[in-house]
Amino acid sequence: LFYFKNSSKKMVLHEELIFLVFITYILLLFELVTSKDVGFNGINLVPFKEIFRYEIGSTNFYKQVIGNIVLFIPFGFFATYYTNVKKISSSALITFFVSLTIEIVQKYIGRSFDIDDIILNVIGGVLGFMIYIALKAVGDRLPSFFRKDGFLSFLSLLILVFVVLYLLGYIVI
Repeated sequence: LFYFKNSSKKMVLHEELIFLVFITYILLLFELVTSKDVGFNGINLVPFKEIFRYEIGSTNFYKQVIGNIVLFIPFGFFATYYTNVKKISSSALITFFVSLTIEIVQKYIGRSFDIDDIILNVIGGVLGFMIYIALKAVGDRLPSFFRKDGFLSFLSLLILVFVVLYLLGYIVI
């Protein structure tokens, strides 16, 4: 608030909330990828070796395969939102380099380097890109009232209140 008060930049609530969610996601991602792993500690450079190790539908399949994909869907969305890339290949490349960096860091902090994690993360990043493009296409076709900062900020605030009430246990889905 102090920054906006002392600058000529206009505060747009929904953009600030998106930024807050992005920062929270990055912090949670950092915590997850740097926390100590109790399992495999090595290097897997054989593509799909670990992916096909798990039976489809098993708990480990959901945790390891689906989990890595879902973990990077927000990354693909935010990377597209903040870099304004227009090509799926650009989004995949950004996700690849971030995922490769994470895997290298994990190897040096006593965890494992797994090429399958990179593959799955890139799939998640590409899905996030596609979700962003789809939502943007829908948004661009909405009447101008629904694209105004005031309406989007009101909607964002409403969603934030709903999420907080849900997390506090006042709303059960």
